[in-house]
Amino acid sequence: MGVRREVYDEVQAAGRLRVPVAAWRWAAGSGLVPAADAGRGRWSRGVVEAVDPEAVRAALRGPIGAGVAADRLTEALGTPLPPMRPRVTASAIGHLVRAGLLVYLGGEVEFPEVHPEQVAALARRRDLPALLDQYVPLGPDQAATRLGVRRADWDWVVRLGYVAPVGAVDVDYKHHGGVTTVPLYSARDIALLDVIRPWVDWRAVRETRPGRRSPLACFAPVTPDTDRVLLAEVARMARVGRAAVVNWRRRHPDFPAPTAGTETHPEFDRADVVAWLLAHDKIILPAGAGAASLLVRGTGGATGRFRLDAPWLGLADDIEGTDRLSGWAADDTDADALASLAAGPVGATLTRLTAPGAGPLAVLGDVRVTDRFRSGSGGLRITLEWPARLRGTASPTGTGGVVRHGIPQTRTGEDCVCALHDCGGLDPVLWCDEHDGEAPPVLDWHAGGGLRCAQLTRGRAASA
Repeated sequence: MGVRREVYDEVQAAGRLRVPVAAWRWAAGSGLVPAADAGRGRWSRGVVEAVDPEAVRAALRGPIGAGVAADRLTEALGTPLPPMRPRVTASAIGHLVRAGLLVYLGGEVEFPEVHPEQVAALARRRDLPALLDQYVPLGPDQAATRLGVRRADWDWVVRLGYVAPVGAVDVDYKHHGGVTTVPLYSARDIALLDVIRPWVDWRAVRETRPGRRSPLACFAPVTPDTDRVLLAEVARMARVGRAAVVNWRRRHPDFPAPTAGTETHPEFDRADVVAWLLAHDKIILPAGAGAASLLVRGTGGATGRFRLDAPWLGLADDIEGTDRLSGWAADDTDADALASLAAGPVGATLTRLTAPGAGPLAVLGDVRVTDRFRSGSGGLRITLEWPARLRGTASPTGTGGVVRHGIPQTRTGEDCVCALHDCGGLDPVLWCDEHDGEAPPVLDWHAGGGLRCAQLTRGRAASA
């Protein structure tokens, strides 16, 4: 007669209940069975015998492989994939298991089997991109895609010491050189480059055409001993004034100590400063590059809605200048449709444009696609241009259109059918006996928004 077992590991517990080991792992990881009470990964006999085997068996519903799970998370990121977002690979599933976001059910540790319902729940999370950045390191090609640059530019990023490997993996290329050690980089460090290396024109790096010299080639490499920042640069990273950083240093005893410089101009280790800023929510990990939304009308009346990711909007300060908008198109079909609408003799009209950092704008015509190229990371970037004098503030309604108010009036007569606005301006119409549509619109132009009602502009200036 054998000795009665008092403590069970996962294999023994599954054997005791006559269920697959994967089923016990899922039950333990999902909370279906009590937490291990006899040590790490070990349960007492009383706990195991109290578990319902049928419930454990029914909860599994068949694990899926790492490749299938990776494809489902990739689909959740968007179709097509957003710019600067690499596909989720099978190896990423192993990192997500080690991070505690997925339960290991079997298979290779690096490419584990996981529960399909748990993958689906992870795919529905709004912070999925941030979780991938935090827990899944990237190889050089993926890192270049995450930064939105050519592989050659990424090699410069590493050469300059802006990022350092956080690990490595051996890849067997079989007939192409055998086993090669590939460095891995933190996606979080990559996402922060725009913030912590603010002197680099990252937009110019991302828009460098194939075959051109990298803009990064003009910078000198940094080392841990020389990668220091002054208070002014700390302020620039946090987008505050230098006085705010001085105040933080005075109020927070854990603010990093200077590593060089003078008492008047202390220098701080960049990595220490970045860690402190993140810990105190002074900077945040960029979750995405933002997007511009465009409602476009062509010469023949055809319209289309478009999205440009990671947009850059340059508004001219001079009424005779040119405005520019560039961004990543969703695909070639979208880019072709936008170019077709803008190809008429008078260009296209932007009925409504919204972009990060700018209020809703509209452009009265002459909008042209002036450039399109495919970057080294595979994205298609297009550029639109239009005369600044045709830019206006868009109407707050969803249909858009330039805000055009008429003659300045504070009241209307009983028979007036003109539209009266809060600013006191009127939109005169032809059948109004008082204004009969002949009064010219009263408009001002300014760099921030373009065409606006003169009375509205003056009213805001007076109240300010």
